[in-house]
This record gives sequence, C-alpha cells and structure tokens, in this order.
Amino acid sequence: MDNQDLHITRQAATLRLMVEEKLRAAIAKGLFKPGQRLVERELCELIGVGRTSIREALRQLEAEGLVQTIPHRGPIVSSISAQEARQLYEIRALLEGYAGRQFAERKDPQAVKALDKTVKALVKAVKGNEQLALIEAKSQFYKVLMGGAENVFVTQMLTGLHNRITLLRLTSMTQPGRLARSIAEIGDIYDAIAAGDGDAAEKACRLHIQEAAKVALAVLDGSLASTPAAPPKSPRRPVTGTALKDQPLTAALLMASPLTAPALKDKPAKNAPVKDKPVAVKAGAARAARR
Repeated sequence: MDNQDLHITRQAATLRLMVEEKLRAAIAKGLFKPGQRLVERELCELIGVGRTSIREALRQLEAEGLVQTIPHRGPIVSSISAQEARQLYEIRALLEGYAGRQFAERKDPQAVKALDKTVKALVKAVKGNEQLALIEAKSQFYKVLMGGAENVFVTQMLTGLHNRITLLRLTSMTQPGRLARSIAEIGDIYDAIAAGDGDAAEKACRLHIQEAAKVALAVLDGSLASTPAAPPKSPRRPVTGTALKDQPLTAALLMASPLTAPALKDKPAKNAPVKDKPVAVKAGAARAARR
C-alpha cells in the first residue's frame, strides 16, 4: 500500500472528519497493527496535516475504542481480548437481531428495495473478486439494515460496536469458507425481511453474528490457526451453477465500518491464502444472486 494513499486534500470544513476517516480506514485495513504506536509526527507526514488535526482525530478514535493512550508511550492501536470480543459480539447480536426484526415488521418498500440492491452488489463483488465493490456493498448493507429499523439509538450503538469489531474482522473473514457462508447468511437476512417475517429476520441476524464470532473467538482463544488453512480436498456440490468462492481477498477489504467508506487502496497480501474450491451457497443468497 502506497503511503500516498493516506494523503488528503485540504478542505477546512471537513478536515478533521477526513483525517478520522483516513486513520479509521487504515486501522480497519491493517495498515496500523494492534499495539502499534501512532506517532504524531509520522502521521502528519503521511496525511499531510498539522498536529492539531491529528490529535483531534486520535481523540475521536480513542472514544470509539480503536485507539488507546498508554502513559509514557502515547496513542497505540487498540487490541481486543477474547473476553472483550465475546462481549462485543453478544451485544451486537442482540442489537442487530432487534434491528432485523423491526425492519421486517415495518417492511418499508423503499428500504427493502435498497437492501435487495446491496445484497446483489455483495454477491456480484464476491463472484468477481471486486475488492472495493465488496467493501462498499458490505458497508451499505449494514447502513440500510440499521436505517430500516428506524431507531436512531440502535444505529448509534451499532455504529460504535462495528467500529470496534473492525479489529476482529481481519481474524474471522480470512478463514476458509467464511466469506461464502457470510454472504449466504446475509441472503437469508434479506429473504426474511422481504417476507416481513420478524422472527426469521431476528434469528438470521443473530446467526450471522454468532457464526462470525465463533471463528474470531476460536482464533483469539488459540484453538484455530490465525492463518487460512488449505482448502478441502473435495468441494461440496454447489447449489447454483456457479458457486461463490473464497477469493484471496485482502482480509481488511471486508472490514469497513458500516457507516464509513474506506479511502485506502489495497495491495495483494504477501502470502495470499489459497483459493477455496466451490462452496455450497444457501438458498437465500442463491435467490438474491438470481434476481
């Protein structure tokens, strides 16, 4: 990744927000690793702004839990323990389950149409290995999901949780098979909401979070390798003619905050994971793909 990707054009009215955006995206994409010091002078050079803007942005990221200040060391990228991760996922499952139920019961036609559009974009991006499109579609999916619940407080709380969980998505989404399963789960969420089935929507939302949590927590607990394993010898028969595959995507591409559009470009990982063979896709995502 070229450091010039961090440089921004000055716009006084939005300068602080733009600096926050750049730093948030850099952390989400793994450019700054957990525990790494964030040296003001270096950040000023990378982004091209003064120390005041950097300090203000770091304070905001500290409030979001992405950065913490250590005495005699200064700000560093936060790390998340297994216990903290478990708690984050538990609360996220509750809130997103509620959001899914409210969305389904309200079933606003325009919101459902917008959600359908994001699911189609996700499926297309995964099939085509379109990395930037995948980031945007995933970001938009969560934004529409939260908006469909029409509860500003739920949106605010979930946004904060998503910001923290960006530190964990690098862990869960690089595991073989997880990307395809994630898209299938999202397809099931859409199907339940489109059908106006609040119970099914809540269940699908919770399942989606629980499955992501299983992988991330297994890695944090040390019971699962943090690097992708080799693909299975015999792929399962795909449901559709062309099954979704786990492409060697840079893990951070999946980790955009739901209300934040990343601004960094990715380079291929040095040790890109081996492509998985075709993975079966649940009916929900298959139906979304055919629309």
